[in-house]
Amino acid sequence: MAKQKTRYVCQQCAHVAASWMGRCPECGAWNSLVEELVGGGRSERSASRPANVALPMTQVALGDGGEVRLSVGIGELDRVLGGGLVTGSVVLLGGDPGVGKSTLLLIAMCAFARRGVRVLYVSGEESARQVRLRAERLGVASDELYLLADTSLAAVRDAVEQVQPRVMVLDSVQTLHNPEMDGVPGAISQVREVASAAMHYAKGREIATFLVGHVTKDGGLAGPKALEHLVDTVLYFEGDGSSSLRVLRATKNRFGSTGEIGMFEMREDGLVDVPDASARLLKERASGAPGTVVTCALEGSRPLLVEVQALVGAQTNATPSRTAVGIDRQRLSLLLAVLGKAGLPLSDHDVFVSVAGGVRISEPAVDLAVAVAIHSSFTGQVVPDDLIVFGEIGLVGELRGVSQPLARLREAERHGFRAALVPGTTPEDSGSIRLRRCGMLREAID
Repeated sequence: MAKQKTRYVCQQCAHVAASWMGRCPECGAWNSLVEELVGGGRSERSASRPANVALPMTQVALGDGGEVRLSVGIGELDRVLGGGLVTGSVVLLGGDPGVGKSTLLLIAMCAFARRGVRVLYVSGEESARQVRLRAERLGVASDELYLLADTSLAAVRDAVEQVQPRVMVLDSVQTLHNPEMDGVPGAISQVREVASAAMHYAKGREIATFLVGHVTKDGGLAGPKALEHLVDTVLYFEGDGSSSLRVLRATKNRFGSTGEIGMFEMREDGLVDVPDASARLLKERASGAPGTVVTCALEGSRPLLVEVQALVGAQTNATPSRTAVGIDRQRLSLLLAVLGKAGLPLSDHDVFVSVAGGVRISEPAVDLAVAVAIHSSFTGQVVPDDLIVFGEIGLVGELRGVSQPLARLREAERHGFRAALVPGTTPEDSGSIRLRRCGMLREAID
């Protein structure tokens, strides 16, 4: 056995230092260097295995019918995955503590098991009894779902040999470890080893694998960035804590679009998907109140009706506050500057803008709705309940067209909207919704 040595590894960027330092010289993170022992250990991957042979692409076997997808049976999850779970793929699911990651995967795995798909669920954070109790509470227990409560990769390997699953869950990647390697569970070397072993199982045995990952206080996935490069799909399960709604979002997907989102609601009987997200988001809308506007955002291929709320406070001698929830704060500052040029004096007023329901919108198509909501709150004028508003605003106040306007209009018409305030380049729709086209922001406000 080789002599062991001590090194210090940054938990943010994986920089290796010979001695401990308070600040990482590579990424600048404070107190991120953790002591690790190297040498004397032996990794699973060091075991001998037959070498692969390079082949012409036309001679590479595609298997039975090429790409094989397993439908989960949960519509919102299948949508985000791109139509189902690809066999042999590795999916990394991250989210805040308590948001419902384990609950979502337990429901999904039981949906597989009830259709005869053998599943192995490895829990490194809870005992098998705790997982069974949650499954009984959710009413999703099944004989085809095998549970393993262990944190050792060796135990996972033995369970894979015994159960021969088609789908596997490792919950979580920060609690599992390889006992033949140095380092505590959650260290960069251990996280990388667990992810590599999961990828080896998935690709070598065609086992579709879910990895559950913790997130940092900044909202990113804990561990090395290489973790996200190793996997095929990266999903984030989001919730603001004050709402029962949860949003599943893909930031990487080798087998589908990264723009799709799935909506779920946490209820007393568990987590249920919300197929008509627009109706759910508008369910609690306040009618006849100034400062509220409905817009249609496009998340992937899904048009989503959301309520934009704005509150303009009284004049203040202090530095005015600019608060944005659900939209980019820099975008709000830009829109306030354009509104100021359009004749709306807001430089000494507090302005608060929020997208109701805990949804985060990043596309500029909500610009016009934000501007109209701010104007409505400032003047006290109520926006009609049956009016939908969308459009991008340029720096000189011009209204620019958005992608797929007809899909947005059809979604609004399906939910009872009868008029739309849109940019002048929006094409005519064959439906019953009446378009109010405008070329400039001042014209739209008037």
